[in-house]
Amino acid sequence: MSIGSKELAPLELDTFEDERLLDELRRSKEELFNLRFQSATGQLDNHGRLRAIKRDIARIYTVIRERELGIRATPAPVEKAAKKTTKKSEKAVEPEATEESA
Repeated sequence: MSIGSKELAPLELDTFEDERLLDELRRSKEELFNLRFQSATGQLDNHGRLRAIKRDIARIYTVIRERELGIRATPAPVEKAAKKTTKKSEKAVEPEATEESA
């Protein structure tokens, strides 16, 4: 990756869920708006940041569109850890079931 923010590398964008991508898109657009405003008032220090943010926005749009077309896989949803059953609790449940059926 040549120019852009280091947080939004293309490989990292693959791991983001759709909601997180949209959130990053919203943040980038807000930052672009603020940078354009600073540029118009003559307060912008780093003009290269404008270009980097535009490229980040384009990267996010590309990932979203590729997911819509099925070119890029959507990451599997991460399920929150359910209650883990231990072997002791499984053994305790089995004898009860056999007693009831007898």
